[in-house]
Amino acid sequence: MTEALHIVALTLYLVAATLLGVALARNELRLTGIATSVAGVGVLAHLLGLVAFTTHWGELPLVGLGPSLSVLAFLVGLGSLAVATLGRTGPLGLVLVPVAALLVGVAAVVGVAPSEAVMSFRGPWFVLHVTLALVGYAGLTVAFACGLMYLLQFRELKNKHFGAIFRFFPPLDTLDRMGKWALVVGLPFLTLALAVGWAWTERFGRTLAPGNPKVVWGVLSWVLILGALATRAGGGRRGVRAATASVVVFAIVVVAYIVLRVGEPQTGGFL
Repeated sequence: MTEALHIVALTLYLVAATLLGVALARNELRLTGIATSVAGVGVLAHLLGLVAFTTHWGELPLVGLGPSLSVLAFLVGLGSLAVATLGRTGPLGLVLVPVAALLVGVAAVVGVAPSEAVMSFRGPWFVLHVTLALVGYAGLTVAFACGLMYLLQFRELKNKHFGAIFRFFPPLDTLDRMGKWALVVGLPFLTLALAVGWAWTERFGRTLAPGNPKVVWGVLSWVLILGALATRAGGGRRGVRAATASVVVFAIVVVAYIVLRVGEPQTGGFL
């Protein structure tokens, strides 16, 4: 049931992404609402898939590559629905829905099943730590979507091309504001995740080695997101600078994750 519901969610995400692409090509904002509804059904199917996982395995889908990527995909899909309710921001799904589809697709391929890695200590602290971190990364993903669309829209305006992108994308001010608040929300969640992770290990008499991939990725992500927010200070082309920072930070975090994931022993419990 878990696998079937994930396939249903993936299919609906892909249909929603296709509808958004058609809406952009034809400049039909009406299709944006339909795509959002389809994505909403996909998010619901995804949620049922995560519930089925928990019911079947007797644990939350927070350990292992497949389950954790699935939860992140769910949060990104949920974020896409959330921003779609905030005025003319439904087109952000052009980026967010394909990202959710990619994540849930990878999760389905590697398998949404409990990790074989044995962790000696789990519990409420672990659940809180992982959940906070995933919400933080979902916030970064929303900021990335806003930044990417901002840069595309800015280039259209700079070149005086008032085509499909100009008519379909949200205004620059809206994208800039949404990108800012995505980081403002995401950073505290990631901060709390790091703090809870530290307290969690201290509670069990463990230590966090500086070279631990989890520590490296978490701290690097925190520093980069803070840096992205810092680029908003000052004048000049602040919007372009901030949008570029969000896109670059997202890319670095993803690449760093892949490198650290590949380099970690298979027995580890890294995401």
